[in-house]
Amino acid sequence: MPVLHNLVSNEELKARMLTETEPRTTVSFYKYFTIDDPRAFRDVLYVTLTKLNIFGRIYVAAEGINAQVSVPTSQYEQMKSTLYAFHPALNNLLMNIALDDDGKSFWVLRLKVRERIVADGITDDSFDASDVGVYLKAAEVNAILDDPHAVFVDMRNHYEYEVGHFENALEIPADTFRDQLPMAVDMLQQDKDKKIVMYCTGGIRCEKASAWMRHNGYENVYHIEGGIIEYARRARAQGLPVRFKGKNFVFDERMGERISEDVIANCHQCGAPCDTHVNCLNDGCHLLFIQCPSCAEKFHNCCSPLCIMEELALPPEEQRARRAGRENGNKIFNKSRGLLSTTMHISEE
Repeated sequence: MPVLHNLVSNEELKARMLTETEPRTTVSFYKYFTIDDPRAFRDVLYVTLTKLNIFGRIYVAAEGINAQVSVPTSQYEQMKSTLYAFHPALNNLLMNIALDDDGKSFWVLRLKVRERIVADGITDDSFDASDVGVYLKAAEVNAILDDPHAVFVDMRNHYEYEVGHFENALEIPADTFRDQLPMAVDMLQQDKDKKIVMYCTGGIRCEKASAWMRHNGYENVYHIEGGIIEYARRARAQGLPVRFKGKNFVFDERMGERISEDVIANCHQCGAPCDTHVNCLNDGCHLLFIQCPSCAEKFHNCCSPLCIMEELALPPEEQRARRAGRENGNKIFNKSRGLLSTTMHISEE
């Protein structure tokens, strides 16, 4: 029986990836459909994609699949045809090709079974995730952006919204997607007669959000097909104005794709215009925050003097041990408090 998980250390795998000479393409895709046996589906898919030398992060659940992968560019068409044939629901699956990509986004294939492909907190058995809003393509998005009777709703986390969003888009101020869903229903009550346009990074969150809004009585619900990634790609290919401002945060080593030259965020340490996300160099902290080059030099790539002076020089194991007993909030950036009041890690909720 083939090995169904990785047996090599992360350090060695990353070193191997960095020495590759063949270009790679970063792609994301998802699909909501019923998988009767997610574990069996996962195991066969793992073997199939490993043969194509694909790296990335894939979640499988009874409700479908969610993936961000790096594929050798020469194998891209083979990957597409393989996935199309893998399950009837995946035929003609929409592929979101990364916009700002050096092919170094992943170095190992991690394929996990989860309860949901997007953690939503929904317990209502009558909810139908397939009853989604109307898909909008790039030209339609640009047209509806100028409609005074439309409201654009950003279904991403604060740190994603902070570096890039559509002009005047509504931010739902919750720390997780599961908390955003009921909050969006409440916040948009006064706009129930307007066109509600949901969007997110690659479409997976806003598609489910559009279904949740419809489930809660909203009728004029739309969502951007393929999310920000596909919108920007199609707009550029068709010579249309790209109306998204700033960066699109992505959940891999790049941590951002440049959509427009606008820098709409600020360094969390000095306030200078900046939209570069980094992780604190202190391995026991690893805080995700925005840091400009000047502060990176001043703070030695750390988030605070504590990480520099007291802990950075210690071995990584000691760093983690010292942080273990410290109050770190819920590990997600809290929008109601100051920047460094809690620890924030990359999350897909």
